[in-house]
Amino acid sequence: MRDRITEKVVEGEARILIAGGDGTIRTAVEVIASSGVEMAVLPSGTLNHFAKDHRLPIDLNEAAEVAGGPFVITTDVGRVGKSLFHGTSSIGAYVVFMRTREKIEKYLGYKLSSFVALIWTIIRMPTIAVELEVEGEKKVFRTPLLFVAVGERELKVPTLGGRVPNGKRGLHVMAVRGRRKARLLVVALDAFSNGVREASKSPELDSFMVERCSISMRRKRVRISFDGEAQTVDLPLEYEFEKDTLKLVVPDPALADKESDAPR
Repeated sequence: MRDRITEKVVEGEARILIAGGDGTIRTAVEVIASSGVEMAVLPSGTLNHFAKDHRLPIDLNEAAEVAGGPFVITTDVGRVGKSLFHGTSSIGAYVVFMRTREKIEKYLGYKLSSFVALIWTIIRMPTIAVELEVEGEKKVFRTPLLFVAVGERELKVPTLGGRVPNGKRGLHVMAVRGRRKARLLVVALDAFSNGVREASKSPELDSFMVERCSISMRRKRVRISFDGEAQTVDLPLEYEFEKDTLKLVVPDPALADKESDAPR
């Protein structure tokens, strides 16, 4: 797929339609960002975080109408080395959760494998020692879970992990504090993988909005997640915020503004 998208960018296509979930969209973003090509989206994944973050319709018929429309905005991405991500990058327990789910999903299906993987992750409760450098100041954490997200994120339930509408621009770094076992981890994992709707208490988080940051650990390589897909990368991790690098086809902004102003 990457080669096909690259071919269309090189051929000078003005707009490319991408059908898929967050992982597919991330592959497209890595090719299309900074090219000047417009990206339209037909969200057809499991969670469709990208579509929800950018207020794109989930209904495929409505999404197809938007994809052929005239409204285009620029949006932001995050970078780690040569890798781009449009939503979140994570280190720690979520990567263990995701890897476990992938191993058993073909046997149990998505929902049941997610539940089993969550229980296994809680039992193991991996923690990592992380040194985070923000604007020249170093902070050391012992955490089971660290996220770096594009755009400001909600820090309280019931919307924990969701993108803040018209929120601050930058990278939102969030580290789960302490080891208060299941409560802490379940809420945080649910928030960033599915969205919390039933929890009654937010986990304790250290949170920073930054343009760039560096993350170091006592190892040479680490497995991290980009928009729900894991890969092994070299340390240290140099995260950077890239502003207005992606042209995205969106619904009529005037209609979106009316919807956001409507009483709920």
